[in-house]
Amino acid sequence: MSTLYDDLGLAPALNASGKMTALGGSRLDEPVIAAMADAARGHVVMDDLLIAAGRDLARATGTEDVCPTTGAAAGIALAVAALIAGTDPARIERLPDAAGAPDEVILQKGHAVHFGAPLCQMIALGGGRPVEVGSVNKARPEHLAAAVTDRTAALLYVQSHHAVQKGQVPLETMVALGRERGIPVIVDAAAEEDLRRWPATGADLVVYSGGKAIGGPTSGLICGRADLIAACRAQYGGIGRPMKVGKETVAGLVRAVRAYGGAAADPEEQRSRMARLAERLDRLPGLSARVVRDEAGRLIHRAELTVDAATAGRDAAGLAAELAQGSPPVFLRDHQAATGRLAVDPRPLTPDEEERLVARLTGILEGAE
Repeated sequence: MSTLYDDLGLAPALNASGKMTALGGSRLDEPVIAAMADAARGHVVMDDLLIAAGRDLARATGTEDVCPTTGAAAGIALAVAALIAGTDPARIERLPDAAGAPDEVILQKGHAVHFGAPLCQMIALGGGRPVEVGSVNKARPEHLAAAVTDRTAALLYVQSHHAVQKGQVPLETMVALGRERGIPVIVDAAAEEDLRRWPATGADLVVYSGGKAIGGPTSGLICGRADLIAACRAQYGGIGRPMKVGKETVAGLVRAVRAYGGAAADPEEQRSRMARLAERLDRLPGLSARVVRDEAGRLIHRAELTVDAATAGRDAAGLAAELAQGSPPVFLRDHQAATGRLAVDPRPLTPDEEERLVARLTGILEGAE
């Protein structure tokens, strides 16, 4: 059966990299697809939908309210804008010009990440001015405290595999500083699995992706205090207008969160699955394979492949590129390619796709391709 991808001349990707934006996020379950299709068949007052959906989503996060967004990046921009402009229409419509309001957003240098775009650019879109403190591998509470002035609008903490955590100030210290100085704390927890853990830290606003761990459509959510979430929604009358979220996306997000168990698939089953895969791949020339846990501490187990360039005939980056240029294109997790390591993420892979991945690697490394 022909698909739109076929009509456009595209080969569907074989995704062994993870729930990546560049590969379309998550594979949606049928109930989520059905909810989006139902929403597409009619009309609704969008302001009412955002409020009703926020109430429903808040049950999963344990917060007072939630604002649906087009993604976690939009969530950061909207959260910053909300803390600068509040619900004042005049101030909202002036953004990203803060017009004299406190606009500095303090974050640790190790958290000023590039996730596909610069995090600091999202802050700027919301009218904020990033203030990076400390060094990439060392920040102290004193660095944060010294950066706080009467221009400070927020403290921002990033929980991500992209961010450096070693040598950085922990979130509880940042939350305590925020309470002491009366400064709101934003947490970027985009790909995190536990929807209640991060709001429970005392952070004022927490941003999640809806299209990653949750398994929803490309979307996101900001959760927190009711007054701050009302200010987040108000930004759709300003800088949030080009980030507006559609009724179909909201419906899919609500359905996905309702079905979401709050964690990854059974971690022991996942670890066993990756152990079996690693045992097979470890036999290929130039590969050493083992099971590793997610670097950000999530309950995700992957098969890590260390590439011996001399034996494999190409380095890790070259092997990843060769797989990606094939038909269908195959994508491994290549965050550590510069150190000779690749990884297989089990979450997006069906059993059939796992077999095709093994066949492709076997063909390349044993010279059959």
